[in-house]
Amino acid sequence: MHKTNGTQMLKGQWLLKGGHVIDPSQKVDQKMDILIKNGVIEDTGSTEQKNFKGKVIDCEGKVICPGLMDMHVHLREPGMEYKETIESGCGAAMAGGFTAVACMPNTHPVVDNRGQVEFILEKAENLLVDVHPIGAVTVGMEGTALTEMGDMLDAGAVGFSDDGLPVADSAMMRRALEYASLFGAPIIDHCEDLSLSGQGVMHEGIVSTICGLKGIPSISEEIMVARDILLAEFTKGPLHIAHVSTSRSVQMIREAKKRGVKITAETCPHYLVLTDEAVKNFDTHAKMKPPLRTAADRDGLMEGLKDRTIDAIATDHAPHAFHEKETEFEAAAFGIVGLETALGLMITHLVNKKVLTLYQLIEKMSLNPRKILNLEGADIQKGKKANLTILDPSMEWTVDTGRFRSKSRNSPFQGWELKGKGVGAVNNHMLFMDL
Repeated sequence: MHKTNGTQMLKGQWLLKGGHVIDPSQKVDQKMDILIKNGVIEDTGSTEQKNFKGKVIDCEGKVICPGLMDMHVHLREPGMEYKETIESGCGAAMAGGFTAVACMPNTHPVVDNRGQVEFILEKAENLLVDVHPIGAVTVGMEGTALTEMGDMLDAGAVGFSDDGLPVADSAMMRRALEYASLFGAPIIDHCEDLSLSGQGVMHEGIVSTICGLKGIPSISEEIMVARDILLAEFTKGPLHIAHVSTSRSVQMIREAKKRGVKITAETCPHYLVLTDEAVKNFDTHAKMKPPLRTAADRDGLMEGLKDRTIDAIATDHAPHAFHEKETEFEAAAFGIVGLETALGLMITHLVNKKVLTLYQLIEKMSLNPRKILNLEGADIQKGKKANLTILDPSMEWTVDTGRFRSKSRNSPFQGWELKGKGVGAVNNHMLFMDL
């Protein structure tokens, strides 16, 4: 058996031996070998090793699935490289088991034109992790003029969002959905009524009252979700709701899907494992937007995952420098890093607690994000490019932010004991193993 730790080029023949393969796109859920030649899947099934001259990776006890994709990350480059770069963010993604990410446009300058899309793609060349830029909906994310969406799509953008800000003007959102519908590209909206959230720093409720902190009410999200659903229904445009955090939002999305509205939705690991109780000790790593909500909201999100109302799990990976979090709660930046903890959190708290099966989790972290963004699937079948995640569902490990590959450490999960981890990734003629 070939021993490897780190990243190397995938030249010649490689045999991933004895792994349990789960590929929802092919309805595969069984133990099999995967033979790869020069980065392409040459065969699957039971592979004889007699006269095999390539390299063998022992995958006994491991699960091999289509490469995971995080459809909502902030890579901070250009303009905020002190928090993260495209290279460091992709390193964090790789370490977390992801082979693809879609990055949001709220950089400096904003990704609102062809040149900025091309810049990101150029910076991401020759990396194991594929980077798919999300272009801004409005110029400068200022909400006053639509961007040249067609030109950005032609350059390689895969969707549009002013994430970090909502598209507040309803007429502008209508035009965005109508324009995007010409291309079939989704509008990804950060649903927040800024007049309601105001200067709030956490969920408005009992805990915010106890802590004496200004609250962000659930309706600040829900009003915008309702508006967006009505606009999507009216325009027939493709709508994706980012980082859903409340149970009422889930219910409205569920009802919209039943009516045939073109709507998809994501939530994040932190909304599934934490509540606003995490803010009681004024931990700024628990400060994010939307804020952590109540246990009832968390339960509603889990129901939405189980009944397919929520299509995807994304991290909203939001790196910040030490000084931006180590300050008073009111002054601290919103957001946490999530790429390196997402898979472990979801296996530990969803799969092992029987909220989702591992098969269903892979759908929401691999298959569905690519469908939503109209990307080619990472199917495990002969003749396809090898785009794989290797995970160990039984590996026990402790979150240590000091070992993160991200440049930032702003995670509320420091010291958490988790079970399940990405230990390898294959993509772009490269193999990464972390054993």
